[in-house]
Amino acid sequence: MNDISGTDQSTLSRRTLLAGAAGGVAVVAAGQPAWAADATRPGSVRGPSLAVRDRLVVQGIRPSRALADLQVLSERIGPRIGGTAAEKAAAEFALTSLRSAGCSNPRLEPFAVADKFLADIGDPDGQLPDDICWQAGASPDAGLDGPTVTGNVVDVKAATAPAWPADAAAITGAIVLADDAQDATPATRVNLRAAFVLEAQRRGAAAVILLPADLEYPRRASAASLRLVPTTGTTAPPWTPVATIPVLGVAQVQKRLLREEIAVRPLRLSVTTTSHRGLTSNNVFADIPGRAGAAGPVVYISGHYDSVIGAPGANDDGSGTVLTLELARVLRKLPKTEATIRLALWGSEEQGLIGSRYHVAQLSSAERGRIAGVFQNDMVGTSWSPATRYWVLSFSGTGNATTDQVTAAAQRLGYDPQISPVTQRGASDHQSFQEVGIASANFSWRGEATPALLEPPYHSPEDTIEKNISMDRLTVSMEMIGCAAYALAH
Repeated sequence: MNDISGTDQSTLSRRTLLAGAAGGVAVVAAGQPAWAADATRPGSVRGPSLAVRDRLVVQGIRPSRALADLQVLSERIGPRIGGTAAEKAAAEFALTSLRSAGCSNPRLEPFAVADKFLADIGDPDGQLPDDICWQAGASPDAGLDGPTVTGNVVDVKAATAPAWPADAAAITGAIVLADDAQDATPATRVNLRAAFVLEAQRRGAAAVILLPADLEYPRRASAASLRLVPTTGTTAPPWTPVATIPVLGVAQVQKRLLREEIAVRPLRLSVTTTSHRGLTSNNVFADIPGRAGAAGPVVYISGHYDSVIGAPGANDDGSGTVLTLELARVLRKLPKTEATIRLALWGSEEQGLIGSRYHVAQLSSAERGRIAGVFQNDMVGTSWSPATRYWVLSFSGTGNATTDQVTAAAQRLGYDPQISPVTQRGASDHQSFQEVGIASANFSWRGEATPALLEPPYHSPEDTIEKNISMDRLTVSMEMIGCAAYALAH
């Protein structure tokens, strides 16, 4: 999800959450539904009252297939930064999955995206935890694409008032840690950062790792490709480097783990930086043709498959991606609907909804007019205990065919207290459609009080299956969206 920012209190129990998280997925038999069709769902207050079409959908869903897809995306591929080879691998995986599901016309829709600058932090001595991702951002204004740098870590505390060691030789060949400048003025902050990096380079440092300020809980700072020169956003590559040594921007959890380690023993790291230029990202599509044919209505089921720097993206938005892939398998085998069901996975959402906006811009007026609704699924499987409300989010703040159908499906499944009223919020790909008047909404598990209450692993190296996925919540999401979309397509 691209995000910089009712009164019923029914909740999923802690025991249910743990049973549904990755550590407990063995309780779901491979190739079987998660529960009986008429069983009371985890966290619901009553049993379901399913329509005939609902029963067809829920009996076809296999959580084990969705989990296997998620393992490919977040563990085998990992962070999927827009336009990079990892994102392309995820697009090819999705395309192959849709083709294997028997969907029609699986295809890619390419579009250009900005250059990316990434880094990998290595641990030659095996001291750091290996249950999170150690990808970071690399500054485009510093050393890039050089050989791997290995050195002892020296923490000089604040970049604005560094505590350089008395022994000047300690910095030579070292990887220097420092808290990033926090001046309120962006241009001043960049200038302070650049001055510190150049001083570290002058003293012989081999690389610099800048540490972010901690955000207020539950938010945590993400990794970033930090600038060393002020920019208004119009600066075009190639940039003239300010420094010749690598400069990394890490996430808050990486900062904590690095400092915890060097507080008790010496640490040696390796740093590799890579520039990715001339990039192309892709949207991924396939169709389940409807009875009305090519001129008939279209219903989209969608998610975005990219992630941010350093984040394996299990929940954001691997969960929405695997929901889309699993519903493709299920709906493809059901009786044909009047409308065509289009499975859509957006590239480069995290850079500003680029993929979905590109797609909408390519649609003719007639094509836009055929779209009956877009069910966007972004962060639909978190295991964070407070995320007990299933939010129905509309960019316009008003209801439409998608919000109506999901609310009705939730009622039939017994989830009335967990469903929010239609709430105004953009920051995901439904916005691209609603900006031009197409019925769309985003659906997501979040904190009870506000849709801005996102789980701590959001945009973090901890957005992993183990740390941030409830298979119960993901399965309920698949049921609600599958029932709603199948009903609208009729």
